[in-house]
Order: sequence, then C-alpha cells, then structure tokens
Amino acid sequence: MSKDRMIELLEELVKWTKVTSIPSVRKLLLEILPKPEQKIAYQASDGAKIREVTKQANASVGSVSKWWEQWTRAGIAESISVRGGERAKRIFSLDDFGIEVPVIEEATTNEDEEENEHER
Repeated sequence: MSKDRMIELLEELVKWTKVTSIPSVRKLLLEILPKPEQKIAYQASDGAKIREVTKQANASVGSVSKWWEQWTRAGIAESISVRGGERAKRIFSLDDFGIEVPVIEEATTNEDEEENEHER
C-alpha cells in the first residue's frame, strides 16, 4: 500500500470517527457541565489563567480548580504546564456540539438601582 493511500484511508477514518462520536461527546459534555457557570468556565478554559476563567464564569478559584481536575480526568480537557503551575485547556468547543454558552449578566450596583428608580 502506498503512503498516499494510507494517508487517504486514515483521513477517512478520522472523518467517520468524528461523525460517530458527536452524540456521545455531546452527552458527556452536558453531563459534566450541568451548570451555566461550568459551561462558561469550560469554554473560557483555552489555556487562560485561572483568574480570567473565574472572572468570566463568576466562580471561585476553588471551583474552577476542581472543575479543571474533573475535566482532565474525564478527557474533555488537557493539563498544560505553565510557569507557576498547571492550567486546563479544553479539547472541544461547546459551539461545535450545539451547546449554548450562557452569558452571565453583571450584578447591578446600588448606584445602578438608584438610577433606575429615578428614571421611573
């Protein structure tokens, strides 16, 4: 078998593997990421610093750290070494599986509430 033919067959195998894996990966993602904060944190976990992920997801450092460990063990993220420790990098994009990434609205301050009261 020629090298070109082998590459062609491997590419075909990858295509079929992706197509047949989509439903099970989608199900796994939905099971592991039931909360909006987890979906946001997962999508933001592209190698970003933990503080950036916690800010986007409105979650604690402890929660995100725990999630990173769970996701790595489950195979939906990989651990990457950075100066000063480890980070998680997601393997999948939720958009690719039709999973909506929610938007967490910023909490309003007392000034915002007072301003809204005066406008009424």
